[in-house]
Amino acid sequence: MIKPLFDREFCVLGIGEVMLRLSPVGKERISHCETFEKNAGGSELNVVSGISMLGMRTGIITKLPRNEIGKFVKHKVRYCGTSDDYIIYDDSSDGRLGIYYYESGAYPRPSVVSYDRAHSSFTTFKKEELPEEVYTSASVFHTSGITLALGESVRENVVDMMKLFSEKGAVVSFDVNYRAALWEEAVAKETMLRVLPYVNILFVSEETSRRMFGMTGTLEEIHRQFAAKYPNLEIIASTKRKATTPQKHTFSSLVYDCREDRHFEEEPYRDIDVVDRIGSGDAYVAGALYALLRFGDIEQMAKYGDAMASLKNTILGDTTECDIVDIERIIRRHHADGPKSEMVR
Repeated sequence: MIKPLFDREFCVLGIGEVMLRLSPVGKERISHCETFEKNAGGSELNVVSGISMLGMRTGIITKLPRNEIGKFVKHKVRYCGTSDDYIIYDDSSDGRLGIYYYESGAYPRPSVVSYDRAHSSFTTFKKEELPEEVYTSASVFHTSGITLALGESVRENVVDMMKLFSEKGAVVSFDVNYRAALWEEAVAKETMLRVLPYVNILFVSEETSRRMFGMTGTLEEIHRQFAAKYPNLEIIASTKRKATTPQKHTFSSLVYDCREDRHFEEEPYRDIDVVDRIGSGDAYVAGALYALLRFGDIEQMAKYGDAMASLKNTILGDTTECDIVDIERIIRRHHADGPKSEMVR
């Protein structure tokens, strides 16, 4: 099992774009509403902020416009308890924050996401804007395929950073998180094949494993195929979500210890009352990485990841607003026998 270096400033450091989220109130449609609620989020920020809310020190590397919207994001980062030490500010006159619009669905109308993120300040990021000491500051370095999809320049810089963090002894965590709307599948596949040799902890869906990587067999067999091809991999995790309607989901995950050739999957969380599913996959990663750092055990990774994802589905916004008391209460209730109280009092 992975043994992270705990003498470093950050337990987890992530890099990725932070975006402004605009959502119609309630179940209104983007095309008809006149009022939007604003929030901030991004895959890597969702991960590190979730971990910080559970009590570990995290930081985010990103680039923001130096204006009032950038200030709003900075305040959001600090509210989540995440360090803004490595936020870079864009002083150019055309600096901007990427935007996405999220319309919450109701059966049979699916949820809809519309992006307005081209030419954001983050797309001008260069690794030279960071101090050299950043590469020895974290036990775990985390990023995702969403970040690698944001243009060739960002992609080359972040891939180089993955190599540098790995060379300096950090554990490299990567969520494939493929989004067809952001880049072509052929480019995505070529990029994934480049970065996988530097990854120690891999989060990848069964669908992406089959479609992009051409894996076959059961999910357990797919994990073993990844491990055989990439001996640097130590842990592989795949989430399982069944959406009966936009408001009713069942969630679980399968986690694989490549060194011990051992899988673990717990009983799923069934019929989750979904309020907002955005960020629930990131919440899973947050819970799993937290448990890895705290316990070093794949069973705890699955339990904390599943609990975090399930809870996030019930919370508005991109980030998970909880603490370790909330999560451990949910885990206990999930594994308890007999009737459960409907209220905490």
